[in-house]
Amino acid sequence: MHITVFGAAGWAGRAVLRNLAGRHEVRAVDLNAQAWDKLADLDGPPPDGEVVQCDIRDYHAVDRCLEGTDAVIHLTVAFPGEKEKAEKGFSVNLHGLWNLLECCRVREIGPIVHVGSCQVEHPTEFLESHVRRHDGHAYAVTKRLQEEMCRQFHEAWGSRIIVLRPAQIVDLEKGLAHTRDRLGTGHWHTSSGWICRHDLAEACRRAAESTTIDHDILHIVGTPESDATCNASRAREVLGFEPKGDVERYRRRGGDGE
Repeated sequence: MHITVFGAAGWAGRAVLRNLAGRHEVRAVDLNAQAWDKLADLDGPPPDGEVVQCDIRDYHAVDRCLEGTDAVIHLTVAFPGEKEKAEKGFSVNLHGLWNLLECCRVREIGPIVHVGSCQVEHPTEFLESHVRRHDGHAYAVTKRLQEEMCRQFHEAWGSRIIVLRPAQIVDLEKGLAHTRDRLGTGHWHTSSGWICRHDLAEACRRAAESTTIDHDILHIVGTPESDATCNASRAREVLGFEPKGDVERYRRRGGDGE
């Protein structure tokens, strides 16, 4: 199968590329050549094979990236926060996703695996797929609206879209957060919402390979206690995978991973 990965140079994207290597043909898409520099010391240079530069806000550029592909994994994300970043954040997360979904609809490409974001705990509700994100800062708003866009494309056009809801994406192999902080130290104390980026990559691949899921929204979490608060156990059942990242090593050793 030919799979196009948007946001391929990012924290989760690099793990997805590693997971897909040797299994599928891959087109790795990100904004520019500089995007690959950020994680070069951890993950090396861009992969061998097809690497494409594309601004997801450009409809025609997105459409060209989808030529000849069978499935898409969408990881591109911006983090709107301060006012000066809000416009870019909303345009990348919302306009960019609309471009992708519309181009896939026209080209009849699917499944589309969209990596969203959501809490894994809420004081009054079990977080099943129909329960929307509750928080209201700018990033949370764009991620919730992305989910709604995916629902709408599925309901209106029959687009095959699988939304994965990770919380805190970490690297349990290297013991690092995406900020490069050591897990188990400072802000990065052990969390019920951790998922190793390599486990998320496995879930992405399995979702892209699915021939039976038309639309679903699934929490992807690597800690056992999350089963009591969100649909992580159902996600494992539907996708047929078990997270392998060892969260307990950071609990046992206070975060040193030794």
